[in-house]
Amino acid sequence: MNETCLIVYASMTGNTEELASLIGEGIQEAGGTVKIKDILEVDVTDLQDYDGILLGAYTWGDGDLPDEFLDFYEELEQVNLAGKKAAAFGSCDSSYEYRGGAVDILAEKLTELGADLVLEGLKIDLSPTAAEKEQCIKFGQSFVKKLY
Repeated sequence: MNETCLIVYASMTGNTEELASLIGEGIQEAGGTVKIKDILEVDVTDLQDYDGILLGAYTWGDGDLPDEFLDFYEELEQVNLAGKKAAAFGSCDSSYEYRGGAVDILAEKLTELGADLVLEGLKIDLSPTAAEKEQCIKFGQSFVKKLY
């Protein structure tokens, strides 16, 4: 298997970065290869080079994408993701009315751009518990299986 996945994430406190890393671990355990990049280190055209795309962001304010994700989000209009497998994930806070809004926004955008959303968005409250860490690894493993 030499299919490659790209995980792009935005993280303020490190929670979403940890989720990205755990999902990446799951992808590798399932035999996939993965590149993990911070939102500030990636160009939207990079998405074309991968078969699987995972976008992760924490939810800001009342269910919004974080500021550092906005330019990338707008630039996504330039890419066609038809034929790509995709999923969204992020850290959330269930004390807010709209839990994990950024995950939903990203999932919707991926679908709009023609990507095949193969997993339901993964939303983890704040820092992942041991069980949630396992859930992230399984998310990565499941994602790789959907590439075929």
